[in-house]
Amino acid sequence: MPLFEFECNSCNHKFEELVSSSSKIVEKCPKCENSDVKKLVSAGSIKSGGNAAASAPSPAPACSPGG
Repeated sequence: MPLFEFECNSCNHKFEELVSSSSKIVEKCPKCENSDVKKLVSAGSIKSGGNAAASAPSPAPACSPGG
């Protein structure tokens, strides 16, 4: 289950919730119980720009024949 970060638009409380694909998105703030919440973009879901090859793992060395 993915972990999502939310923020209440009423009291500005930030909280995280595990949300399964079959469940509804969070409907209430756990602090003030207001239903005006928004899903935030978490740092884990943002891809950094730049060269993808620079962050890719190096390929395994080839096996030498007879070795």
